[in-house]
Amino acid sequence: MRITDVQRCEVRPGRVVEWVLRPVAAATGAPDDARPPAYLQESHVRTARSLREDGLFVPTWLGVAFDLPGAVDLDALEEALRVWTLRHETLRSGFRWEDGEMRRFTLDADAVALHREDVGEFTDADVLVQHLQDRFDVAADTLTWPNFIYAAVAREDSTSVYLAFDHSNVDAYSMYRVPAELHELYAAALDGRTVDAAPIASYVDFCATERADADEVDADHPVVDRWRRFVARCDGRMPNFPFDLGLAPGGPLPTQKSLHEMLVDDADAAAFERHCRPYGGSLVGVLAATALIMREMTGDDVYRTVVPFHTRAKSRWSDSVGWYVGGVPVELPVATAGGFDGLLRAAQAELRASRPASRVPVARVLRLLGDDFRPTSPDLYSIVSFMDARPTPGSERWRDMKAYGLIRVSYGDQVCVWVTRLHEGLQFACRYPDNDVAYKNIRLYVDRLREVILSVARPADAPAAG
Repeated sequence: MRITDVQRCEVRPGRVVEWVLRPVAAATGAPDDARPPAYLQESHVRTARSLREDGLFVPTWLGVAFDLPGAVDLDALEEALRVWTLRHETLRSGFRWEDGEMRRFTLDADAVALHREDVGEFTDADVLVQHLQDRFDVAADTLTWPNFIYAAVAREDSTSVYLAFDHSNVDAYSMYRVPAELHELYAAALDGRTVDAAPIASYVDFCATERADADEVDADHPVVDRWRRFVARCDGRMPNFPFDLGLAPGGPLPTQKSLHEMLVDDADAAAFERHCRPYGGSLVGVLAATALIMREMTGDDVYRTVVPFHTRAKSRWSDSVGWYVGGVPVELPVATAGGFDGLLRAAQAELRASRPASRVPVARVLRLLGDDFRPTSPDLYSIVSFMDARPTPGSERWRDMKAYGLIRVSYGDQVCVWVTRLHEGLQFACRYPDNDVAYKNIRLYVDRLREVILSVARPADAPAAG
């Protein structure tokens, strides 16, 4: 599933139908849920509130798009969406504020229902794209509840399905699983049967467990100390992308643009993976390549970044929709590593040492550091992320389904990079500040990243093909 934005996911005209959770009076009077928000959720919501107080609306939803074949049965699709929604407790759970604190409430499954609206026919793709983005911005707003929306664009030959969620409820892994699951549920609804499935673990339960564990961590914990030393070496700040982004210190939060393209095909991606596997695989390879490029472009001796890891440490969370992500500090001594393979070894050792830090939420660490990191950007730091999406059920059919992972590109002064291993190769996607300097340097980085991957996949001493 290629990561992109709604402008570039093959939107085609058709009849638009939308679903949201039916307005529920019970939500206003629902009792507090004793399970607290995850630190990641709280940080996300507080950041949105802070930005809104500064007069800036920054949409940050995630979504997924895919096609169903043929003319759609809207009743069957609605039933599939309803069953899928009720599987995941986090979608019935929201937050309210009392005396500056977030309080969770969670509705029972029988207290919610989907409300369908026939929006009408759209004949112009550009107008439809703008409608979808505007609707998702409002319906999947961090500071409202419910904070997600479903839409279908129906045509005689196929129907495109879109789901958009505030980030507090989902991560990329959650989105990857949606097309196959909804295809299965839709087929079952058409046949008038139910899909037998074991109960799915609740992200709300995970939030409570993770937060209780994090609250046991104190300022002397080794993970906190690791972050303390890392932040100190970043001059007291979280690391940004290492290249010039053309931003003036203290300037307004810039708009962003997206860039996404295939880096290499399946054969070259497989060769790159084989070379990197003894050191930990393609994630290690992408980090080593980025560090090498950073050295070439800036002359810096050390590459520092934050690497996201999933926190689905137990199999019970594998089918659960939620935001199961933790960040770890990584620094690579480029000047003394000794080339690409030396950087592979350094990255392998650094990731092995840092991986336990992903189990302690960064927001908890920052509280313990005692620093005032008042958020002024939706991204606390820049990231370079890697995910192998091929094991996801149904991934081999993503191209036929026209399946895309959607990111909202709005405002931000950081760079977020996602490299995804697909069946057809390695895909690159990123968000970056919208100015000529940032574009030039991101473009140089992407082109050089492709060159490094190909130099590893096709070493000069390899025998000629044929």
